[in-house]
Amino acid sequence: MFQDHPFKSSCILGTLVLIAALGGAQTALAQQDSAKAEQIIQDWPETSKKAAQAMIEKYGQPQETTKTLLIWRGNGPWVRTIVYGYETDHNFPMPHKDVLEQVIHYDVPPDLFDDLAHFDGSVIAERTKGELAARCDKELANFLALNLANDVIKGEKSVQEARAEYSEAIQQVMAGNPPEITQSLNFEVPNSDVTNPDEATIKQ
Repeated sequence: MFQDHPFKSSCILGTLVLIAALGGAQTALAQQDSAKAEQIIQDWPETSKKAAQAMIEKYGQPQETTKTLLIWRGNGPWVRTIVYGYETDHNFPMPHKDVLEQVIHYDVPPDLFDDLAHFDGSVIAERTKGELAARCDKELANFLALNLANDVIKGEKSVQEARAEYSEAIQQVMAGNPPEITQSLNFEVPNSDVTNPDEATIKQ
C-alpha cells in the first residue's frame, strides 16, 4: 500500500516519529519535574519532607514549586494543596508541626469565624475567597479538622464537642485505628462560585 502512495507513506511515518518524539519529551519533562521536587525537599525539615513525599505518592508531581513550597491544584477534593518547607508549631491536640495546608470552597458565615478559631487555630476561613483551609502534618488530620469545622458551622457540635472529638480521633489514629471521619470529607463541597467580594462603600 505504501508503495502505491509514497506521499501518504511519508506523512504516516512522519506522524509516528512526531508522536514518539512528543512522548519522549513528556517523559523527560516528568522526570525533570520529579527530580526538581526531590531536590527541593532534600534539605527540608523531616516533617515537611514526609508530607511532601506522601502528597507526591498520592497525587503525583506538584504543579508549582519554589524553594519553600510545593503546590498542587485541583487534586482530589482540594482546591489546592500546599506543603511548606518550614514548620509551624501547633500544640493541639498534642505538639506537632503544621506543614500541610489543604483548601476547599466554603462560604463560612462571618459570625462563625471566632468559633472556628476557638475550635482549631489551624482552620482558616477566608471570606473574600470563599475558602476554608486546614493545616496540619497529615492529610487525615486535615480531613478530620474540616469535617468537624463543618459540624461547628452547621450547629451540629459545639466548639468543646468538636475539640473533644478531634482529640479522640487522633488517639485512635495513633493506636492504628483511624476512624472514618479522618478518611475523606463527609459533606458536599460547593462546586459553584462562593466568593464574597463584599460591598463597595466608596463610589468611584
